[in-house]
Amino acid sequence: MTDFAVRLAHAASLTEARLQAEIAIQPASTVRDAMAYAARGGKKLRGFLVLEGARLHGLGQELAVQPAAAIEAVHAYSLVHDDLPAMDDDSLRRGQPTVHVKWDEATAVLVGDALQALAFGLLARDDAAPTPQARLDLLATLAHAAGASGMVLGQALDIAAETAPTPLTLDQITQLQAGKTGALITWSACAGARMAGADTGPLAAYAGALGLAFQIADDILDIEGDPALAGKRLQKDQAAGKATFVSLLGLDGAKARARDLVAQAQAALDPYGAQADVLRQAAQFVIARQT
Repeated sequence: MTDFAVRLAHAASLTEARLQAEIAIQPASTVRDAMAYAARGGKKLRGFLVLEGARLHGLGQELAVQPAAAIEAVHAYSLVHDDLPAMDDDSLRRGQPTVHVKWDEATAVLVGDALQALAFGLLARDDAAPTPQARLDLLATLAHAAGASGMVLGQALDIAAETAPTPLTLDQITQLQAGKTGALITWSACAGARMAGADTGPLAAYAGALGLAFQIADDILDIEGDPALAGKRLQKDQAAGKATFVSLLGLDGAKARARDLVAQAQAALDPYGAQADVLRQAAQFVIARQT
């Protein structure tokens, strides 16, 4: 296994254990059971980025695991809501029935609400950052990244695109995905620098390119992927006639663009030297993955 694969697996285990432990102490209810279900599995790439960014700035995993768990709670909430019939209407996530299919739509809405609240509760704790100012910085920037200026804006633009009279342009899709996918990835990559009171510029540049490459890889998987490996329904964008990076650039063009973005992401890490090699491997992973 590569250093990246080992670190990603470790980060996934650590982050999920922390998140599941927090969910387990909530009052017994259907919502609690469904929260645990929604938070289970997945790559935990965002948590990994938090832990790696913290490591680059000399911060240990015992501190970074709180914001890592928080961002994975937000990501899980976004998937639960995104799968709802009013949005993407998906019945499969990570190879399992989506929350609204396994339970019902009302439970899925409440699960998403509860996971989002849990994320901010995790970040508000004394052990979520070295200083009160760093804690406030993490809270404020996550609110921005997850809300109507970030992820939610991207989701709204995505929904609007489904009924738009003309397909989105490349610039419009790039803007959409910078919110829907990129905002949380950028927050994750920059969290360690924020915790340390350091410059977020290099990691923000890295994450901007990484997030866009991640989405292009998703569009490619939607065309070429194996549903059994992906664990979700594929070719839905093509069936809906939505503009994607693949539809606008062509399959080969989209792959070339993703490779260029990976090179940009890797170059952005130059200030960190060899210490950032695992993050460079992560950039390569996002366009080679099958899920």
